[in-house]
Amino acid sequence: MSVIYILLAISIVVAIGFFVAFVFAVRSGQYDDSYTPSVRMLFDDELIKEKPKESILTKKD
Repeated sequence: MSVIYILLAISIVVAIGFFVAFVFAVRSGQYDDSYTPSVRMLFDDELIKEKPKESILTKKD
């Protein structure tokens, strides 16, 4: 039974370690994206979807 307590304590320590590493990476700018905004204007045409054509039944005169 004591093994469960030891494993639980170790897993909590590891989880806190990963959380601290994640917070440190976010604060240091590791996840900042400086490349995508510079090339976004090159790919704007692919994001535009064509409007569906009107059907004869939905067309109002």
